[in-house]
Amino acid sequence: DLIILDITMPYINGYDYCRMLKKDVRTRDIPVIFISALSTAQDRIKSFECGGSDYLSKPVDKSEVLLRVDMHLRMYRLQQELAWANKKLYSIVAGQLSQLENERRKMVGALAKITESRDEESGLHLDNISGNCRLIAMGLSLTRRYEKHISSDFIEMIETASKLHDIGKIGLPDTVLKKSVEVDDRDKRIIISHTERGVEILRSIYSENNENGMIRMAMDIAYCHHEKWDGTGYPRGLKGAEIPLAARIMTIVDVYDALMTAHCYKPPISHEAALDIIKNASGIFFDPELTEIFLRLGKQLKRPQYAPEELAGNLNDAQLLEAMQGRR
Repeated sequence: DLIILDITMPYINGYDYCRMLKKDVRTRDIPVIFISALSTAQDRIKSFECGGSDYLSKPVDKSEVLLRVDMHLRMYRLQQELAWANKKLYSIVAGQLSQLENERRKMVGALAKITESRDEESGLHLDNISGNCRLIAMGLSLTRRYEKHISSDFIEMIETASKLHDIGKIGLPDTVLKKSVEVDDRDKRIIISHTERGVEILRSIYSENNENGMIRMAMDIAYCHHEKWDGTGYPRGLKGAEIPLAARIMTIVDVYDALMTAHCYKPPISHEAALDIIKNASGIFFDPELTEIFLRLGKQLKRPQYAPEELAGNLNDAQLLEAMQGRR
């Protein structure tokens, strides 16, 4: 519980011995009281610098020694009790945070289910989207450029937040969403509006809890996942790095899934064909560096359940454009 230590000793002096104690995890917290015939100010300073808790000069008074020992023992035990209380408090807080995170995920799941009911999407589609966003974020975190920007929290958040990318489709008419022919200008305006509708829905949630980083990221994704690297996307025509990173990841993942999924306005194409289209659009629609990581991870990507093994017919220009611009 406590060590009383002299300074002038055979083989090793008290200063060096105290330093050894403080380096060992098993003994570093034990209080050390120096008792020595050395009595200069420099001796005292050196004893504290090497980790001592107190210093008494010989000759010593027995009563003073007992009082100092008693004081340091009580301080040491209070520190141990505080450490135990902190561990208990940490456990309680961690449990509450875990419960809060589970509630957030349930909320996201409920919102995503509503989105599914308004479109041709399925739960598998949302799982593929979220899994692929997580995969790309993990790949980027290993690169020199993004290793400081993509944390484990970012990876966890994008996996959840990506499921809300099309929440703005709530309220859009089926006559537009499920139209089997090329949409006209009026329909396009309605489709484009889903990004602004989405960010407004999420903003109302965020305003009630502005410390929720996941909803903040979901807002970026919902609003900007149809922006293009060359500035030709919507709704704001953002260009390059002006587009939030999470939305740039979502753009590639969303287009990949759209190309390989059958919709009322287009047939599906194969994994290899989808990768070729995305490769050719690098630097135009997609962030070139993100595209490179995406292509490297191609074999690990989650794919639509009924994606063809080979090209199922070529898409015409209109079908390809609609797929890549997210008309789903």
